Order: sequence, then C-alpha cells, then structure tokens
Amino acid sequence: MSTDQTGQGGAHAPGSSGKSAGPDHELLQLITPAGERISHPEFDVWVKDITDEQLCSLFEDMTVIRRIDVEATALQRQGELGLWPPLLGQEAAQIGSGRALRADDFVFSSYRENGVAYCRGVDLTDLLRVWRGNASGGWDPYSVNMATPQIIIGAQTLHATGYAMGIQNDGADSVAVTYFGDGATSEGDVNEAMVFAASFQVPVVFFCTNNHWAISEPVRLQSHIHLADRAAGFGIPSLRVDGNDVLAVMAATRVALDRARRGGGPTFIEAVSYRMGPHTTADDPTRYRDANELEDWAAKDPISRLASLLDSKGLLTDGLQQQVKDKADAVASEMRRGCTSMPDPQPMDIFKHVYSTPNSWLERQQDHYARYLASFGDPAGAVSEEGAR
Repeated sequence: MSTDQTGQGGAHAPGSSGKSAGPDHELLQLITPAGERISHPEFDVWVKDITDEQLCSLFEDMTVIRRIDVEATALQRQGELGLWPPLLGQEAAQIGSGRALRADDFVFSSYRENGVAYCRGVDLTDLLRVWRGNASGGWDPYSVNMATPQIIIGAQTLHATGYAMGIQNDGADSVAVTYFGDGATSEGDVNEAMVFAASFQVPVVFFCTNNHWAISEPVRLQSHIHLADRAAGFGIPSLRVDGNDVLAVMAATRVALDRARRGGGPTFIEAVSYRMGPHTTADDPTRYRDANELEDWAAKDPISRLASLLDSKGLLTDGLQQQVKDKADAVASEMRRGCTSMPDPQPMDIFKHVYSTPNSWLERQQDHYARYLASFGDPAGAVSEEGAR
C-alpha cells in the first residue's frame, strides 16, 4: 500500500510525478529524497535568493527543532511535562514556511507547530509552560505575532480568518497564517473559515500539514481526493507541496503570501509529510500503523534530505556539523533548565489575564476565593495576592 493514498484511487508518494484527479496538483518538489536539487521554472524564482549560507541556516533550524522535540519528549517521560505533541518528521514544513513569514504577519497554529514558534522567537521556556501545567497560554501573542497553541482542533482557522478581515479593513499588507493537520479538515470550523475567507477574499494562508494520521485514522478514510483539491470547492486556489522539502515549502509559502499581500485573497497549501512519532506522548502508534510505512517515510527524512544536498555542494563540513550540534545541545540545555526551574503557579494566579482591565464581577470572585483559601490558614496570605491585577 502506498503511504500517500487518498481514497481508492490512491496517490503518489513524494518524489513521484503523479497528479491528482480533478485540478492539476502535481506535488511540488525542489529537492528529491536523495538530496538532488531539481529545477522547476515556475517556483525556482521564489527561492533564487536562498544562498548556500542560508541553506546551512535552514539545516541548523531543522536540526535544532528536532533536538527541542527530543528533549521535550524526554522531559515528559521523566515526569517534568504532562504531555508533549511531537513534530518529528515535519521539520521542513515548519521551518520552510516559518522562515518565509514577515515579522508583521500573524500566526495561528495548532499545538504541534513548535518549530514555527521557534522561528517567531518564542522563548524556549514559554514553549513548555502549558505542557507543564503552569500556564493557560505560554507567551504574549503580540510580542511575537503568534497566538498561543490552539488545542481545539481547527478552531484557529476561524481566528486567523477573522484577524485577516481586520488586516483587510486596516488596509495593511500583512498576512494571517493558520496551521492545522489533515484531521482538522474534517472539522466544521475549518470549512466555515474557508467560506468566510473566500467570500471576503481576505489575506489568509491555510497551511495544512498532511501527516497522514489524524491520531489513529488515516487520511485516506477522511478524503477520497487530495486535501488540496478540496479548496477549489470554496473558490480558494491551492498548492500541493512535498512537506519534507524545505525549499519547496518555502517557495509555496512565498507564493501564497505574495498573493495575499497583493489582494489576491486566501490560499490553501497542503504540505504532504508524515508524522514519524506519536500523535502525542500519550499515544502508541504501533497499535494502528504499519512499521513498513514508517520505514518508507524515514527514507524521505527532511533533515537527511537537506544534508545530502549540502554534502553534494561541499557544504556539509565537519565544522558545520559540529556547529549545528553545539547549537542544538545548547538550546536543549537552556530549555531543560527553564522547565525544571519554572516556579509553580499560585492559586490566585487563575485570576490573572482574564480581562485586560479589572472589573467588579471578577474582583468579587477573587475576593471570595481569597477568603476561601484563607479559611484553611493560607500561610502566604491569599487575600493580599495580586490576583487579577
């Protein structure tokens, strides 16, 4: 069985020249799984500025976020985090798109886009707060122009579309970008968001990472056509890209961003990748996934692919590899320190950040809760806690 099937008609795996039924959706690829740079006249122009030095930087980014992922998984296994959603295998999709964004673009992600958060400059400790149970969010969205992770499947697409309507009303040329998985395309929120985005032609990019498994359900069960082909029903142009090819993802994202900035409305990107790890650290994919499928996709590993390209260009030197390893280790060490030294939240912290300004309704609840805690002989003096302010 092919590992990139959608319905009985199937589909072709990344690296092939197969086209989907219906709209012409050949998989966009600029780097083969073997690391060979192939030419695509229509899309080469979108990455012609990427120098050898920048290729090395993309390699570092992907290596670092994989190291972040491994470290966070270890922290969860050691009891330091309650849960963690791995991104293993999806590094190119996140780095290729994340590095294509401008600082004033705004990201609305699911819970798996930790690589995008890294690109946006989210503090490493803040990445872990919600998974440690120390915060309901994790970071200030407006400091990095990225909303905190959305746990409700697909809800962030509505937020992105609404934000994009605001951008349109302001007359700005920034773009809202929303990330979600293949499973989210079955949610009503995603479809409703696309209806509004198409109706008002707002500057939003729908970035769908097709990692082939919505928890334990394969994508072929949810869609009998390529996910990118669904967008046509809403009147939204789409691109289908090899999600393990960092250059192809960057090119596709730049195309979509350019269209949005010029007033061309929304774009749907299907980045065909594979979730090589579990859905979350609470999941056991061996119960529903064929080991041969994982082996097939491991051969298309996004980091190994770029490493092979760098090697063919004489760029994968011992010095570069050591530099990248040192950076990844340093980032992982900083993240671990931030996690284990994170102070526990205090009971009255629940009232912080509920509203932008205090109000009598919340203050009344705060006062009642403070007196309730004090009835147990609260040694810290709950009544004097800063609370909502």
